Amino acid sequence: MSSKNVFGNEVSVDEQAFEKADEAAVDEDGFEVVDETPEFQATVQMEVQAKVDANHPDGMVDTSDERIYGATLEQEERIRAREAELERISAQAELGTQEGREKRTRDIAAKRSAERRAEFQKRAASVNPMADPERGDPRAELTQEQLAAVNKQSMRLAKKLDGWSRAAIGRRLGEAVVGGKDLMSAVVGVFEELQTAPGQVVPIGKLEDVNRKEVSIEGTVTQLWESDSAAIQQVGLIEDESGRTKFTSWVASDQPWIDEGETVRIHGAAKNWYNGRVSVALTGWSTVMFPERGRWWE
Repeated sequence: MSSKNVFGNEVSVDEQAFEKADEAAVDEDGFEVVDETPEFQATVQMEVQAKVDANHPDGMVDTSDERIYGATLEQEERIRAREAELERISAQAELGTQEGREKRTRDIAAKRSAERRAEFQKRAASVNPMADPERGDPRAELTQEQLAAVNKQSMRLAKKLDGWSRAAIGRRLGEAVVGGKDLMSAVVGVFEELQTAPGQVVPIGKLEDVNRKEVSIEGTVTQLWESDSAAIQQVGLIEDESGRTKFTSWVASDQPWIDEGETVRIHGAAKNWYNGRVSVALTGWSTVMFPERGRWWE
Protein backbone atom coordinates (compact mmCIF):
# COMPACT_ATOMS: atom_id res chain seq x y z
CA MET A 1 0.00 0.00 0.00
CA SER A 2 2.77 2.40 0.92
CA SER A 3 4.64 1.80 -2.36
CA LYS A 4 1.53 2.57 -4.40
CA ASN A 5 1.08 5.84 -2.57
CA VAL A 6 4.68 6.84 -3.39
CA PHE A 7 4.39 6.13 -7.09
CA GLY A 8 1.04 7.82 -7.18
CA ASN A 9 2.60 11.11 -6.01
CA GLU A 10 5.41 11.20 -8.66
CA VAL A 11 5.02 13.41 -11.80
CA SER A 12 6.92 13.40 -15.08
CA VAL A 13 9.21 16.15 -16.44
CA ASP A 14 6.62 17.10 -19.06
CA GLU A 15 4.01 17.46 -16.37
CA GLN A 16 6.30 19.77 -14.36
CA ALA A 17 6.93 21.91 -17.41
CA PHE A 18 3.18 22.04 -18.08
CA GLU A 19 2.51 23.14 -14.54
CA LYS A 20 5.10 25.89 -14.85
CA ALA A 21 3.56 27.01 -18.07
CA ASP A 22 0.21 27.33 -16.29
CA GLU A 23 1.93 29.54 -13.74
CA ALA A 24 3.10 32.06 -16.39
CA ALA A 25 2.64 35.71 -15.42
CA VAL A 26 -0.39 37.61 -16.85
CA ASP A 27 -1.16 41.30 -17.05
CA GLU A 28 -4.17 43.13 -15.64
CA ASP A 29 -6.21 42.24 -18.71
CA GLY A 30 -5.46 38.56 -18.33
CA PHE A 31 -3.00 38.29 -21.17
CA GLU A 32 0.25 36.36 -20.70
CA VAL A 33 3.35 38.56 -20.31
CA VAL A 34 5.93 37.80 -23.00
CA ASP A 35 9.63 38.86 -22.69
CA GLU A 36 10.25 41.10 -25.70
CA THR A 37 14.09 40.79 -25.33
CA PRO A 38 14.82 37.11 -25.28
CA GLU A 39 18.39 35.98 -24.42
CA PHE A 40 20.24 34.31 -27.25
CA GLN A 41 22.95 31.76 -26.40
CA ALA A 42 25.49 30.35 -28.82
CA THR A 43 25.69 26.65 -29.31
CA VAL A 44 28.86 24.67 -28.76
CA GLN A 45 29.37 24.38 -32.50
CA MET A 46 29.07 28.16 -32.90
CA GLU A 47 31.64 28.81 -30.14
CA VAL A 48 34.13 26.39 -31.71
CA GLN A 49 33.68 27.98 -35.14
CA ALA A 50 34.19 31.47 -33.67
CA LYS A 51 37.54 30.44 -32.12
CA VAL A 52 38.67 28.93 -35.42
CA ASP A 53 37.75 32.08 -37.34
CA ALA A 54 39.45 34.33 -34.78
CA ASN A 55 42.77 32.48 -35.02
CA HIS A 56 42.79 32.07 -38.79
CA PRO A 57 45.49 34.25 -40.47
CA ASP A 58 42.98 35.62 -42.97
CA GLY A 59 40.67 36.67 -40.18
CA MET A 60 43.29 38.60 -38.14
CA VAL A 61 43.09 42.33 -38.61
CA ASP A 62 45.85 44.65 -37.42
CA THR A 63 44.07 47.94 -36.72
CA SER A 64 47.14 49.91 -35.58
CA ASP A 65 50.87 49.67 -34.91
CA GLU A 66 50.23 49.53 -31.16
CA ARG A 67 47.98 46.49 -31.33
CA ILE A 68 49.25 42.93 -30.85
CA TYR A 69 48.84 41.09 -34.12
CA GLY A 70 46.52 38.11 -33.91
CA ALA A 71 45.18 38.84 -30.41
CA THR A 72 41.69 39.85 -29.50
CA LEU A 73 41.11 43.03 -27.53
CA GLU A 74 40.53 41.04 -24.34
CA GLN A 75 43.71 39.02 -24.87
CA GLU A 76 45.67 42.17 -25.63
CA GLU A 77 44.45 43.89 -22.47
CA ARG A 78 45.49 40.90 -20.37
CA ILE A 79 48.95 40.82 -22.01
CA ARG A 80 49.47 44.56 -21.51
CA ALA A 81 48.39 44.35 -17.88
CA ARG A 82 50.74 41.41 -17.26
CA GLU A 83 53.69 43.23 -18.84
CA ALA A 84 53.00 46.33 -16.72
CA GLU A 85 52.86 44.20 -13.58
CA LEU A 86 56.15 42.50 -14.43
CA GLU A 87 57.84 45.88 -15.00
CA ARG A 88 56.57 47.14 -11.64
CA ILE A 89 57.83 44.00 -9.84
CA SER A 90 61.21 44.28 -11.59
CA ALA A 91 61.57 47.93 -10.57
CA GLN A 92 60.73 47.14 -6.94
CA ALA A 93 63.18 44.25 -6.92
CA GLU A 94 65.96 46.44 -8.30
CA LEU A 95 65.38 49.13 -5.68
CA GLY A 96 65.22 46.56 -2.91
CA THR A 97 68.42 44.66 -3.72
CA GLN A 98 71.40 44.75 -1.39
CA GLU A 99 73.54 46.23 -4.14
CA GLY A 100 71.24 49.22 -4.46
CA ARG A 101 71.22 49.79 -0.72
CA GLU A 102 75.00 49.55 -0.57
CA LYS A 103 75.41 52.11 -3.34
CA ARG A 104 73.02 54.54 -1.70
CA THR A 105 74.76 54.04 1.65
CA ARG A 106 78.18 54.66 0.09
CA ASP A 107 76.93 57.82 -1.62
CA ILE A 108 75.45 59.17 1.61
CA ALA A 109 78.57 58.30 3.62
CA ALA A 110 80.84 59.92 1.02
CA LYS A 111 78.73 63.07 0.98
CA ARG A 112 78.73 63.36 4.77
CA SER A 113 82.46 62.66 4.92
CA ALA A 114 83.13 65.44 2.40
CA GLU A 115 80.95 67.83 4.40
CA ARG A 116 82.74 67.00 7.65
CA ARG A 117 86.15 67.35 5.98
CA ALA A 118 85.22 70.75 4.53
CA GLU A 119 83.92 71.90 7.91
CA PHE A 120 87.12 70.77 9.64
CA GLN A 121 89.28 72.50 7.04
CA LYS A 122 87.37 75.74 7.50
CA ARG A 123 87.99 75.60 11.26
CA ALA A 124 91.65 74.82 10.64
CA ALA A 125 91.87 77.79 8.28
CA SER A 126 91.35 80.12 11.24
CA VAL A 127 94.78 78.96 12.50
CA ASN A 128 96.47 78.10 9.21
CA PRO A 129 95.18 80.06 6.19
CA MET A 130 96.72 77.44 3.89
CA ALA A 131 94.15 74.90 5.13
CA ASP A 132 91.23 76.89 3.75
CA PRO A 133 89.44 74.57 1.24
CA GLU A 134 88.41 77.59 -0.85
CA ARG A 135 92.00 78.77 -1.20
CA GLY A 136 93.60 78.15 -4.58
CA ASP A 137 96.89 76.44 -5.35
CA PRO A 138 99.61 78.33 -3.42
CA ARG A 139 102.02 77.85 -6.31
CA ALA A 140 100.00 80.42 -8.24
CA GLU A 141 101.27 83.04 -5.79
CA LEU A 142 104.95 82.24 -6.46
CA THR A 143 107.17 84.14 -8.81
CA GLN A 144 108.39 82.47 -11.96
CA GLU A 145 111.79 81.84 -10.40
CA GLN A 146 110.33 80.44 -7.18
CA LEU A 147 107.96 78.17 -9.10
CA ALA A 148 110.83 76.73 -11.17
CA ALA A 149 112.83 75.99 -8.01
CA VAL A 150 109.83 74.38 -6.29
CA ASN A 151 109.14 72.13 -9.30
CA LYS A 152 112.78 71.04 -9.38
CA GLN A 153 112.83 70.15 -5.69
CA SER A 154 109.46 68.35 -5.86
CA MET A 155 110.83 66.09 -8.62
CA ARG A 156 113.85 65.28 -6.46
CA LEU A 157 111.75 64.49 -3.36
CA ALA A 158 109.28 62.35 -5.35
CA LYS A 159 112.10 59.90 -6.07
CA LYS A 160 112.82 59.51 -2.35
CA LEU A 161 109.24 59.40 -1.03
CA ASP A 162 107.20 56.39 -2.09
CA GLY A 163 103.50 57.00 -2.49
CA TRP A 164 103.73 60.78 -2.90
CA SER A 165 103.21 62.39 -6.28
CA ARG A 166 105.26 65.30 -7.56
CA ALA A 167 102.14 67.50 -7.59
CA ALA A 168 101.35 66.80 -3.92
CA ILE A 169 104.92 67.49 -2.86
CA GLY A 170 105.04 70.66 -4.99
CA ARG A 171 101.88 71.96 -3.34
CA ARG A 172 103.35 71.38 0.13
CA LEU A 173 106.54 73.17 -0.87
CA GLY A 174 104.53 76.02 -2.35
CA GLU A 175 102.57 76.42 0.89
CA ALA A 176 105.79 76.56 2.91
CA VAL A 177 107.42 79.13 0.61
CA VAL A 178 104.31 81.33 0.50
CA GLY A 179 104.17 81.07 4.29
CA GLY A 180 107.57 82.77 4.53
CA LYS A 181 110.10 79.91 4.62
CA ASP A 182 113.11 79.86 2.36
CA LEU A 183 113.27 77.05 -0.17
CA MET A 184 115.85 74.90 1.62
CA SER A 185 113.99 75.05 4.95
CA ALA A 186 110.77 74.20 3.13
CA VAL A 187 112.40 71.19 1.46
CA VAL A 188 113.74 69.81 4.76
CA GLY A 189 110.45 70.36 6.58
CA VAL A 190 108.27 68.80 3.88
CA PHE A 191 110.58 65.82 3.50
CA GLU A 192 110.54 65.05 7.23
CA GLU A 193 106.79 65.52 7.38
CA LEU A 194 105.99 63.22 4.47
CA GLN A 195 108.66 60.70 5.42
CA THR A 196 106.89 59.94 8.71
CA ALA A 197 103.32 60.32 7.40
CA PRO A 198 100.81 57.49 8.04
CA GLY A 199 101.33 54.59 5.64
CA GLN A 200 104.96 55.43 4.93
CA VAL A 201 107.89 53.22 5.93
CA VAL A 202 109.46 55.26 8.73
CA PRO A 203 113.25 55.29 9.12
CA ILE A 204 114.09 53.51 12.36
CA GLY A 205 116.11 56.50 13.52
CA LYS A 206 112.96 58.67 13.22
CA LEU A 207 110.67 56.51 15.32
CA GLU A 208 111.00 58.78 18.33
CA ASP A 209 109.61 61.70 16.31
CA VAL A 210 106.50 59.85 15.13
CA ASN A 211 103.43 60.64 17.21
CA ARG A 212 101.52 57.44 16.39
CA LYS A 213 100.94 54.11 18.11
CA GLU A 214 101.46 52.08 14.91
CA VAL A 215 104.34 52.46 12.46
CA SER A 216 105.81 50.72 9.43
CA ILE A 217 109.53 50.02 9.31
CA GLU A 218 112.02 48.14 7.14
CA GLY A 219 115.44 46.89 8.14
CA THR A 220 117.75 43.96 8.74
CA VAL A 221 117.56 41.74 11.81
CA THR A 222 121.12 41.98 13.09
CA GLN A 223 120.73 40.07 16.36
CA LEU A 224 118.38 37.58 18.03
CA TRP A 225 118.47 36.32 21.60
CA GLU A 226 116.57 33.93 23.82
CA SER A 227 113.68 35.26 25.87
CA ASP A 228 112.80 34.26 29.42
CA SER A 229 109.08 34.64 28.70
CA ALA A 230 107.09 31.81 27.11
CA ALA A 231 104.74 34.41 25.60
CA ILE A 232 107.52 35.82 23.40
CA GLN A 233 108.26 34.03 20.15
CA GLN A 234 111.27 36.15 19.08
CA VAL A 235 113.15 39.16 20.34
CA GLY A 236 116.11 40.98 18.82
CA LEU A 237 117.42 44.08 17.06
CA ILE A 238 116.40 45.48 13.69
CA GLU A 239 118.27 48.34 12.03
CA ASP A 240 118.60 50.39 8.87
CA GLU A 241 120.86 53.23 7.76
CA SER A 242 119.23 55.70 10.17
CA GLY A 243 119.39 53.63 13.38
CA ARG A 244 118.31 50.49 15.17
CA THR A 245 115.68 49.43 17.69
CA LYS A 246 114.44 46.40 19.60
CA PHE A 247 111.62 44.33 18.17
CA THR A 248 109.45 41.70 19.85
CA SER A 249 107.28 39.07 18.21
CA TRP A 250 104.62 37.64 20.52
CA VAL A 251 103.43 34.04 20.31
CA ALA A 252 99.81 35.16 20.29
CA SER A 253 100.44 37.33 17.22
CA ASP A 254 101.11 34.22 15.12
CA GLN A 255 103.72 35.93 12.93
CA PRO A 256 106.26 34.15 10.66
CA TRP A 257 109.73 33.29 11.92
CA ILE A 258 112.48 35.78 11.07
CA ASP A 259 116.06 34.61 10.61
CA GLU A 260 119.06 36.57 11.78
CA GLY A 261 120.56 38.65 8.96
CA GLU A 262 117.28 38.72 7.04
CA THR A 263 115.71 41.92 5.67
CA VAL A 264 112.12 42.38 6.74
CA ARG A 265 109.39 44.99 6.22
CA ILE A 266 106.85 45.31 9.03
CA HIS A 267 103.56 47.16 8.56
CA GLY A 268 101.43 48.07 11.55
CA ALA A 269 103.99 47.42 14.29
CA ALA A 270 103.05 48.71 17.74
CA LYS A 271 105.40 51.40 19.02
CA ASN A 272 106.39 51.12 22.69
CA TRP A 273 108.67 52.91 25.14
CA TYR A 274 110.84 51.16 27.72
CA ASN A 275 113.43 52.86 29.92
CA GLY A 276 113.33 55.94 27.69
CA ARG A 277 113.95 53.97 24.49
CA VAL A 278 111.55 53.29 21.68
CA SER A 279 110.87 49.74 20.47
CA VAL A 280 108.35 47.96 18.26
CA ALA A 281 106.24 44.84 18.72
CA LEU A 282 104.54 42.56 16.21
CA THR A 283 100.84 42.06 16.97
CA GLY A 284 98.07 40.11 15.32
CA TRP A 285 97.31 43.18 13.21
CA SER A 286 100.87 43.50 11.92
CA THR A 287 101.93 42.39 8.43
CA VAL A 288 105.41 40.95 7.88
CA MET A 289 106.99 40.90 4.42
CA PHE A 290 110.35 39.57 3.24
CA PRO A 291 111.51 41.57 0.18
CA GLU A 292 114.53 39.34 -0.49
CA ARG A 293 112.87 35.93 -0.07
CA GLY A 294 112.39 34.02 -3.30
CA ARG A 295 114.99 36.03 -5.26
CA TRP A 296 116.37 32.98 -7.01
CA TRP A 297 118.55 35.01 -9.39
CA GLU A 298 120.85 36.15 -6.56
